[in-house]
Amino acid sequence: MSQKIIEKHLWIQKMLQDKDRIFQNLYNDNNSEFESSKKRGDWVNTKDIIEKGRDWIINEVKTSELRGRGGAGFPTGLKWSFAPKEVGSRPHYLVINADESEPGTCKDRDILRFEPHKLIEGCLIASYAVQAHVCYIYIRGEYFIEGQKLQSSINEAYDKNLIGKNALNTGWDLDIYIHYGAGAYICGEETALLESLEGKKGQPRLKPPFPALIGLYGCPTIINNVETIAVVPTILRKGAKWFASLGRAKNTGTKIFCISGNVNKPCNVEEEMGIPLRELIETHAGGVIGGWDNLQAVIPGGSSMPLLPKKICDTIKMDFDACVENKTGLGTAGIVVINKDQDIIKCMARIARFYKHESCGQCTPCREGSGWMWRMLERMAKGEASRDEVDMLSDVTNQIAGHTICAFGEGSSWPVQGLLRHFKKEIEKRNNFNPMVDKNKNIPYLVDQHLLDKDNA
Repeated sequence: MSQKIIEKHLWIQKMLQDKDRIFQNLYNDNNSEFESSKKRGDWVNTKDIIEKGRDWIINEVKTSELRGRGGAGFPTGLKWSFAPKEVGSRPHYLVINADESEPGTCKDRDILRFEPHKLIEGCLIASYAVQAHVCYIYIRGEYFIEGQKLQSSINEAYDKNLIGKNALNTGWDLDIYIHYGAGAYICGEETALLESLEGKKGQPRLKPPFPALIGLYGCPTIINNVETIAVVPTILRKGAKWFASLGRAKNTGTKIFCISGNVNKPCNVEEEMGIPLRELIETHAGGVIGGWDNLQAVIPGGSSMPLLPKKICDTIKMDFDACVENKTGLGTAGIVVINKDQDIIKCMARIARFYKHESCGQCTPCREGSGWMWRMLERMAKGEASRDEVDMLSDVTNQIAGHTICAFGEGSSWPVQGLLRHFKKEIEKRNNFNPMVDKNKNIPYLVDQHLLDKDNA
């Protein structure tokens, strides 16, 4: 038996077992109502968990090494500990970020519509841990039906005294409210989300101060992703050591991976952190269209993360640290597969166009630079750029990343940097225009969007 086959066999043995699966209704095999959710393990011994106290809950979440599932991967228990120990004149708030606008990502949507009670139970436990009596769930505007399903489950939770006054007879009061966004990508950034929640224009705030001290309405606020909160009850029931035993150190537990693009069976799947990317695609998504050898690149964590070429995709494992080691990020685990049938430069131009459109416009590098990147990539896709403009594009990305109020600057620049890192030769091969020789070549540096749209509609 070859080494490759042995390694594959060993991994199959390690793949996530059903008993360790947190989201057991990810494909809507059963309904999302309370009774069905309780059969799957939700709302079991929740009162006992709360009665163990705030310190125990936070320490247990810390021990589990749970990292935020929204993209940044910040340790959840540590974030909760930032909330002031005592409630003074200002109330505490818990805000759930369900503004899932990252292209390639759709995990939170399935949680909202198929596993709402996991989220609601998580809200109760998390609210108690950070001493928040009010929880807001900020849902992407396009997820209206999902919001309705969640509201139905919230009403059900109120009726059964799972939340509300003296929730579960624990002495803790909790009210949960849903707020719909209006389709702005930037509102997924936590401070822009707070601005929008307050009824203002959704633009990021300067940090510090951080929301944990001055957040919603100037009060201490903890902001967590949907998946992050939804896994907390199961972690506390089964134990932090169980969760920490999955994956590897600092990259523990399970994760919902969204696989789309040039695969035979696009899907959402819960798997153990650290699963090889190739196994994930071939086992769950039916493999790359045209076979693995037809793979060109993979975006591992939603469109804002740098892409990886096939040679890295052959061996990389899907967790936070492994992705960082390969100069990318796990992000939301929105895996976008790009095969050799696609024009990789054109693909990145489309992504750049999205970020150009979604910039809030506060920061000059981002406001101007995102448009520059898109226009330059459009011309590079057509072979209309000069040789030195490839390096100029790299300079533009470096002037944006790290020079903006929020991480949108990095999110818009990293995909382009990934393209330049791994496919620079291809760009240079296509763009051999020399302005010193071909002086009559028309280069539309500042062409308006509608002029390009005629060719790219």
